[in-house]
Amino acid sequence: MHINELKLKDYRNYEGLTLQFQNRVNVILGENAQGKTNLMESIYVLALARSHRTPRDKELIRWDQPFARITGSFTNRNGPMEMELIFSKQGKKVKLNSIEKKRLSDYIGTCTIVMFAPEDLTIVKGSPQIRRRFLDIEMGQINSVYLYHLSQYYKVLKQRNQWLKELREKKRRADDAMLDVMTEQLTASGAEVLKRRFAFVAKLEEWARPIHYDISRGREELSIRYEPSVPVDSMMTVQNIRHVLDSEFQRVKEQEMRRGTTQIGPHRDDLAFYVNGRNMQTFGSQGQQRTTALSLKLAEIELIYQNTGEYPILLLDDVLSELDDYRQTHLLNSIKGKVQTFVTTTSVEGIDHRLLEEAAVFYVEEGTISRKE
Repeated sequence: MHINELKLKDYRNYEGLTLQFQNRVNVILGENAQGKTNLMESIYVLALARSHRTPRDKELIRWDQPFARITGSFTNRNGPMEMELIFSKQGKKVKLNSIEKKRLSDYIGTCTIVMFAPEDLTIVKGSPQIRRRFLDIEMGQINSVYLYHLSQYYKVLKQRNQWLKELREKKRRADDAMLDVMTEQLTASGAEVLKRRFAFVAKLEEWARPIHYDISRGREELSIRYEPSVPVDSMMTVQNIRHVLDSEFQRVKEQEMRRGTTQIGPHRDDLAFYVNGRNMQTFGSQGQQRTTALSLKLAEIELIYQNTGEYPILLLDDVLSELDDYRQTHLLNSIKGKVQTFVTTTSVEGIDHRLLEEAAVFYVEEGTISRKE
């Protein structure tokens, strides 16, 4: 999988832009606040129909313009394809080969992306929300069924939270029947989400463990655990998980009505990383946390290849400077010759010369991009 051409129209600080890329390494060079990350973000947004930097789509539209458009020409194992994404006040519209797709689950996964940015180093030590987002984005690219159930779950969750809030504020009389209907819908999709998360985490650990072992020079063993907010485990069937969810929601029903929000479920779960039996969030050194984050990203690449039959596009947004020479070398050796890679940086100093030897270099200045030799 690789992108051949990218076109931007009124996206962030780009009024109009057309760029052709090579299918190995592309370095985006420039000072800060010139548009490097905006360019990288546009590729990510085109693939996933969402930004990794903001939940508000209107921020992606250039100031005082009615819409923004991103178009990309790709080549995958089935041949050429075109993806298009338009943001406007009316929402977003996605197209594959000029055909509009009504459901995002029919669009996402067409082009697979792995992004590694400085903020990804917080996957290990950051909040549970960051780790859930990591799971949802990576799983959604390779499993459209998961994406569908996740979408249904959050749709019902939003309605249920609104209902609980109105019950708490006495804007509605207590209506147990309606709440029970919403709970039933939530547990149906929630059980599907949980079962698939357990399976994905097991595969992620299978790939990440040997990678982490190699990077740590054989000194560290990584294990990854999915930590649900209800007493379920990976051996349970979807039906058994749903039964436990039903029981747990009945147990916390009165508490939820008092607090006005849903207290349990996949939206409250977490992911834990252990190295030699020690929790990395609490006891890991900065080096161990970075090794774990790097291992996860490299595992993602292989996991996507295993599921789709082709490697994703890799976006390295100002992250090489955050890695020491050893980890940088391991990263570059892992992707060399098989993954189309985009790198943003303020200087080529500190970047492994082997990467630059095969790279196309683009210089960014105030929203204008030129190819550099």
